[in-house]
Amino acid sequence: MLSKATAKQAEFQAESPALEAWRMFRRNIPALIGVVMLSVIILATLYGTFFYAGDPFDIVWAPQEPPGMTPEFPLGTDYLGRDIIAGLLTGGGPTLAVGSAAAAITMGIGITMGALAGYYGGWIDNLLMRITEFFQVLPALLFAMVLVTLFSPSLLTIAMAIGLVSWPQTARLTRAEFLKIKQLEYVTAARAIGARNRRIIWKVILPNALPPLIVSATLTVGVAILFEAGLSFLGLGDPNVMSWGRMIGANRDILDAWWPVTFPGLAIFFTVFSVSLIGDGLNDAFNPKLRER
Repeated sequence: MLSKATAKQAEFQAESPALEAWRMFRRNIPALIGVVMLSVIILATLYGTFFYAGDPFDIVWAPQEPPGMTPEFPLGTDYLGRDIIAGLLTGGGPTLAVGSAAAAITMGIGITMGALAGYYGGWIDNLLMRITEFFQVLPALLFAMVLVTLFSPSLLTIAMAIGLVSWPQTARLTRAEFLKIKQLEYVTAARAIGARNRRIIWKVILPNALPPLIVSATLTVGVAILFEAGLSFLGLGDPNVMSWGRMIGANRDILDAWWPVTFPGLAIFFTVFSVSLIGDGLNDAFNPKLRER
């Protein structure tokens, strides 16, 4: 008769990788805290304006009103007299949207380049890796600034610029996974039964290479949010859209007023921090050695 430990181990081994990963993730307290934090931030940016209406561009009070001095504007006003809370609630949406879109572009380009290079090898691998190295040695911020300036600042151009300068690391990670997985028996079996290369790449190898790529995608969102904040801080954001980075950039020269810079800075910090916690949790959940423990 099987002992309880043996039965538990057998039950654990019978679980699918996705269920194992979910079981590990939900036991990770910091990762769950990250999920809660990010959920609160997303809900606040999506529905906060329904409960706290206000245009972030309207001048509603005296400039540089400190927090807590006026009940109508609990976090005070910026250097023009615009409501800080209205800016936080409205500016979160563009910041998160650009970060997510830029991460999607990064993963799309990086996975495509890395998959083709890792699967085919040879001259295709050499060509794609030389292209990757070219983009990797470019100064990312300077190149993104040039792209945004050439195509006029907008949410789309900012997201595309961030994606175009951020994909090389994803490409290298994808290539390494494909080089490892394409040698396995089930890939050889797929070739033996006549599966086409396209099917093997996208239907056989890629699903098995996804765990580290999912972790990379999560962390890329945080990097993209910081990148967007940096561009907006430098005045390269969309002038018609309020974002957290723009709030910081617009008030950076006002040395005697800390609140217009501190509150959007904290919003960016907690967003990136929550994304990092989720990324670390996913990394632990998809780690087979930790699952065995």
